[in-house]
Amino acid sequence: QDMTEKELLKMELDQLKKEVKNERQMVSKTGKELKEYIESMAGEDPLLKGVPEDKNPFKEKGGCTIS
Repeated sequence: QDMTEKELLKMELDQLKKEVKNERQMVSKTGKELKEYIESMAGEDPLLKGVPEDKNPFKEKGGCTIS
């Protein structure tokens, strides 16, 4: 937070200039489309169906045993 108030206001103004160019749509339309997309992709979602053990990059590679 080493920025001056003027710099912060300039950043905010720049962000608002970008956002004003975005096309706006009704939530009633986009919500339905989003729901349909999520439901159609649910079969491929690793958070819902899990990751196969052979493709899991975070699987423990081997253990260390102390005897």
